[in-house]
Amino acid sequence: MAPPRPSPAARLLREYGWDLLLGSIAAFYAVMVPYTKVEESFNVQAMHDILYHNYHIEKYDHLEFPGVVPRSFIGALVVSVISSPAVFVMHLCHVPKVYGLLAVRIVLGSIILMTLRLLRVQVKRKFGHHAEAFYLILTATQFHLLFYSTRPLPNVLALAFVNLTYYFWFKGNHRRTLQALIVAAVIFRCDMILLLGTIGLALLLSRSISLLEAIKCCVSTAIICIGFTVLVDSILWRRILWPEFEVLWFNSVLNRSSEWGTHSIHWYFTSALPRSMLVAYPLCMVGALLDRRIVPYILPVFSFVVLYSKLPHKELRFIMASIPMLNVSASLAASRIYNNRKKTGWKLLYVLMIGGFLSSLGYSGVTFMASYNNYPGGYALKALHEADSVMKDKIVHIDAFTAMSGVSRFCESEYPWRYSKEEKISIEEYQERNFTYLLNEHRHISGYKCLFAVDGFSRAKIQPRIPLLSLVKEPKVFAHGNTRDPDILSLNWPGCP
Repeated sequence: MAPPRPSPAARLLREYGWDLLLGSIAAFYAVMVPYTKVEESFNVQAMHDILYHNYHIEKYDHLEFPGVVPRSFIGALVVSVISSPAVFVMHLCHVPKVYGLLAVRIVLGSIILMTLRLLRVQVKRKFGHHAEAFYLILTATQFHLLFYSTRPLPNVLALAFVNLTYYFWFKGNHRRTLQALIVAAVIFRCDMILLLGTIGLALLLSRSISLLEAIKCCVSTAIICIGFTVLVDSILWRRILWPEFEVLWFNSVLNRSSEWGTHSIHWYFTSALPRSMLVAYPLCMVGALLDRRIVPYILPVFSFVVLYSKLPHKELRFIMASIPMLNVSASLAASRIYNNRKKTGWKLLYVLMIGGFLSSLGYSGVTFMASYNNYPGGYALKALHEADSVMKDKIVHIDAFTAMSGVSRFCESEYPWRYSKEEKISIEEYQERNFTYLLNEHRHISGYKCLFAVDGFSRAKIQPRIPLLSLVKEPKVFAHGNTRDPDILSLNWPGCP
């Protein structure tokens, strides 16, 4: 007798269950921590301006605050176009703009998860369903990859094409492998040239593609991408430019990126990768030993991280493109340990692996709580909007620290609120200005009363009781009201500690 056919719901769950799991986690992170930080500011403000100012380029934020180096509008443009129907309906219903920020982040996260799904399917076809399952479990228990997946960083936009690179690589389509990396490097992150170099060299050495074919493929794709980004970005920046070339010149030739801090040469291997991969970090090394099929894939990715370590300025997001492939190697080790869990000698490894999964889950929970409390600027502006509902013209000055810790144009309200991010105002000068409210990092300012403070994450502390780890918070952003405005003083404020 033939087994009963599964129901449509069962087939849907079997096909997309893992994707729903990752999507739910990414959406949870986005909803619980909706605000963005300074690294994301260009794309966030660009998405806002495309959605709300459309073709009125003179109103765009980047013309007033261009940043250190220009970035491409192409990623923001694509995400904004996809998000525009939802944002249009929100605007008609007078929904606060911060929900528009959530919409563009969900769209971006969906794009990243779609590329991860393509990679997952190839992992299943090449290495089996156990490897696929552990690949998804490892990704789900890691905080950083899914947390960043909805954040509009150039690194995240490039990650979509890097995931496509890995998908085509596993599939054996080597031309598409190189083309996806060219798009990532030319338009979104010039540092993907390093990954292009290591993967391209691996393909040449393995004779998967000829040198002439690789050159023709890369040059033709690069010309098209350069032409596209120069055309689009020159219009929006109002000058002829190739954004990622200027970034490359700034970071590599001038080596100016080190002005934002430096780390030791081993930092990626001793801090960034262990924190971001957790139990998958040791497992990925074991995977290379247990399954030689993955070695030709992780060796170029590992070399990419080694080459990037030469740059003094280091951040975790710079090597985020390596994590999906290293997770594949880790999933092979986890699959082998699981399949042999009943054999002598493997039981201990299996118990250690389960403990590692639980530890990763706990660490991700702590990291999430720290991140939740790491956007005091956004929470402060929200609290200010909720506290003052008087329909009277109000001007809020937002200092650099507040803007860098959660405030974007998506957080702004309409009339009667107005906002200023004027820089280089001394503390003494504030009392001579006609600001209604101030949001900044100073506790006391002459001519203004401190109305309330918003705490932010400071550090983690180990304590001799349950829970063993606690998060220490301290006041980060202070809201001040102009003492010459009697309406402000008449409201009930909690005051500052």
